[in-house]
Amino acid sequence: MKLWVKIAVSVGLLTALFLLLPWHQVRDALLRLSAIVWVGVLFGFVLGHTLGVVKWRTFVNAGHSDLGFADAALCYGAGLFANLCLPSIVGGDVLRAALASRFTRRPEAAFLGGVLDRVTDMIAMTILVAAGGLLSHDALPGVGGNLITVSLILGSVLLLIFLPLMLRRRINRWPRRLRRPVGRTLVALRRLARNPRSAAKTLCLSLTIQGSFVLLNAWLGWQLGIRVPLTVWFLVWPLAKIAGLMPISLGGLAVRETTLAALLAPFGVPFAVGVVCSLLWQTVLIAGGLIGGLVWLVLGRRRGAPFGAAIRPAVETHSSHA
Repeated sequence: MKLWVKIAVSVGLLTALFLLLPWHQVRDALLRLSAIVWVGVLFGFVLGHTLGVVKWRTFVNAGHSDLGFADAALCYGAGLFANLCLPSIVGGDVLRAALASRFTRRPEAAFLGGVLDRVTDMIAMTILVAAGGLLSHDALPGVGGNLITVSLILGSVLLLIFLPLMLRRRINRWPRRLRRPVGRTLVALRRLARNPRSAAKTLCLSLTIQGSFVLLNAWLGWQLGIRVPLTVWFLVWPLAKIAGLMPISLGGLAVRETTLAALLAPFGVPFAVGVVCSLLWQTVLIAGGLIGGLVWLVLGRRRGAPFGAAIRPAVETHSSHA
């Protein structure tokens, strides 16, 4: 979708939320949150992405690169910062890969490492959704629990049926705009299948990272007065994140908030409180991106990769993929 359409979707949804939400519920929820808790969530977010550096570096170095941890942290921090500036998360991945290519002189390993990183994150979130759905079956009374079970079973059956067909489908039979991302995803899956030990290791890291983010959001929600079982968070938060990754808005803004609030509503959570919880997580994302920019600034001066050195090529590459 065009950038202006994404901006319109995010602005329109945000405007609707701010006009329709009962502001007394928003105020009451915000007053429950202490600054110490927010800082603690931010600290956990940074720790999670430190593990993310380890995982992404593992993928890049699997392509016979020799990317050191400090250089990997520089590239990863630049990607986090770029997510605040570029119109989708893909832009941050492009900048991260561009800087890694500069250090390793192996651009194919850097770009494939980014694809592998995203693929394992999606697999991890799918596992978390399935586990959360099964474990939270009893948390939703009436037909809701049965609906979750039926949806998970139906989704698993469709995945088992259509995934092999999708993997065997020739690239030239896909729509032209989808051929490049589909091709890269297939290459990433085949690379994982060839090295099951590394695949298991990185998948465990992805589950740890994404699971820790679920726990951080549950902590935020608890402070705001959201009293739902922890298993429910493992269902609703990954689903909201996946919805935010769809290329229909500006970095998932407003789509993620609306989705999380709608998913929490059947469990008795006021819609406004769900929106506030997601928006607070958005502030953590912004602060984490700024910390990533600081890492890039400090380490980049030492390694000759200062601010602006790769922004323009990354933006141009991102525009060509959009």
